[in-house]
Parts: sequence; structure tokens; C-alpha cells
Amino acid sequence: MTNFKRKLASRKFWAMVAGFVGSLLVAFNVGENDIAQVAAIITSFGAIAVYILQEGAIDKAAVDNEEKAED
Repeated sequence: MTNFKRKLASRKFWAMVAGFVGSLLVAFNVGENDIAQVAAIITSFGAIAVYILQEGAIDKAAVDNEEKAED
């Protein structure tokens, strides 16, 4: 998995993104409800990205194991 894909698959990365964006929204006096909605969207996207990338890694490992078994 490339370094960029590893970052996208990191829960710590998505927590940092949500915290950073949330802090910016607070600094610009955005309402609490709007901040909560933005944080929810970011964490949802992060969960989807992590799931997709991990499933891809699992599928690749399964294919690699099948190829080794055939040799």
C-alpha cells in the first residue's frame, strides 16, 4: 500500500482532519450545529475510506495467497 493510501486508511489521520477543521470552524465563529455536521461528514468519509482501502488490501492478500498456492 502506498504511503498516501496508508494515510487515508489511518483513523488517527481522520481524527486529525476532523480536529483541525473543527478548530478552524470555531475560530471563524461557525455555529455549533454546523461544526457537528461537518465533523460527522469528515468522520463518515474517513470510515468509508478506511473500509474500502482495507478491503482492497485483504482482497490483494487473498489473490497473492492463491497465486502462491498454485506454484
